[in-house]
Amino acid sequence: MKDEILTFLPQGDWGEKIHWFDTLDSTNNEAKRLAAAGAPNGTLILSAQQTGGRGRMGRSFQSPAGMGVYITLLMRPQVRPEQLMHLTCAAGLYSCRGVEEATGFLPKIKWINDLIAGKKKLGGILTEMSVSTATGLVEYAIVGVGINCGQMPQDFPPELRDKATSLLQTTGKEVSLPRLVAAMALSLTRMNGELFIRKKAIMEGYKNLCITLHQPVQLLRGEECTPGYALDLDGDGGLIVSLPDGSLRTVNSGEVSVRGMYGYL
Repeated sequence: MKDEILTFLPQGDWGEKIHWFDTLDSTNNEAKRLAAAGAPNGTLILSAQQTGGRGRMGRSFQSPAGMGVYITLLMRPQVRPEQLMHLTCAAGLYSCRGVEEATGFLPKIKWINDLIAGKKKLGGILTEMSVSTATGLVEYAIVGVGINCGQMPQDFPPELRDKATSLLQTTGKEVSLPRLVAAMALSLTRMNGELFIRKKAIMEGYKNLCITLHQPVQLLRGEECTPGYALDLDGDGGLIVSLPDGSLRTVNSGEVSVRGMYGYL
């Protein structure tokens, strides 16, 4: 499949950047292994299948062979961790643009890391980083993206059928996996180059796709559930929520999960 992917990419050193696998535990785990071995900035890890795909907060992500795109970008930004607060938002925006480039369909985003189609989850993003104890700078950051492509409802576990969807269900068309992988590789590579120089534009683009804004939400932290209203995002992607007592709380991605008042959204 790697050779097919390369036919959709412009000339360049893609053959050296892309690491293709038939199966992996997860592309993020492989990115960490490659990072420890010295892999350079811009390395891309692709797999036809994941046996241990993960989302935020340790949730599993179903990654069957031939049914989706599973891709991770390895970055070496050499910045302080707080300068990467907007990375997940950027990954969401550029992932949506990659899908649109390959299929003509532009997903929406549920804050902070879910790609949405028809009020169901189309894909997810997991960003992780390693920070040097000596310098306090980021040694590497990894952006993992999983997109459901070919599943029909019966292909999902029963408990996910009312929450998950695929590009096939959404568009009614078969998806060219090599073409989508290539579009995602190009879009994530573009993100890597624009992450800091176009931060304001990135956050505006993300806000335009974020369906969580201007909606009632529930903030979930452990057993605690607090109702609120999603007003806006701050400059780093924190969700600004109005609480019942009139106060405002800015929620960061690592603190809580956000759910809509009704159903998945």
